[in-house]
Amino acid sequence: MAAPSTRGRRDQNQQSRPASPQHPPAGVVPPEPHDRSRVEVRRSARRSRTVSAYREGDRTVVLIPARMSHAEEQRWVAQMLEKLAAQESRRIPGDEALMARARELSAAYLDDRAHPSQVRWVTNQNSRWGSCTPSEGTIRLSHRLQGMPEYVLDYVLLHELAHLLVPDHGPAFWALLEAYPRTERARGYLEGVVSAARLPHIPGARHADSGPDPAASCG
Repeated sequence: MAAPSTRGRRDQNQQSRPASPQHPPAGVVPPEPHDRSRVEVRRSARRSRTVSAYREGDRTVVLIPARMSHAEEQRWVAQMLEKLAAQESRRIPGDEALMARARELSAAYLDDRAHPSQVRWVTNQNSRWGSCTPSEGTIRLSHRLQGMPEYVLDYVLLHELAHLLVPDHGPAFWALLEAYPRTERARGYLEGVVSAARLPHIPGARHADSGPDPAASCG
């Protein structure tokens, strides 16, 4: 499923807590940088006692009081990254749950005609949201979908399920997705994620392959 290229939308998974700039939490070591946790720190003079963070595309935005020292900033950034990761991990379905959800979606929107043999997360798909192999009935979803809204994950799953029935992106394929009511909303969300990743102020942003379809390609 090739990543889209237009429209920016914010996926704000916000986590707030009271903070004391004079007494930041001790012993928190900033994690090693990785793709999902590119961080933008925004200081605000109006913010005096709270620290909050949310995901915006492939980066994390951390909001802190303007008077915080650099050391305090680093400690709070590390803590908020850990909290966001913990929050997201609690709602990320495992492979078995993905399979169960795929079966539910097939029954609800594809007349129970798509029968995957395997549905699993993978970490090697940085330019596609998902992929499938119709001859084997296997579906692979990019780990970048983890933490995104449920309707977006459902759309990608349904898209791949439809590819088990129709490998290309012709009219017959899109007709299969007409019953899903959030297709356009999910496509717009994914387009926004890719647009945010392409903004010039994001250092080292991944440039996903673009194309007319923000959905999956089969391989």
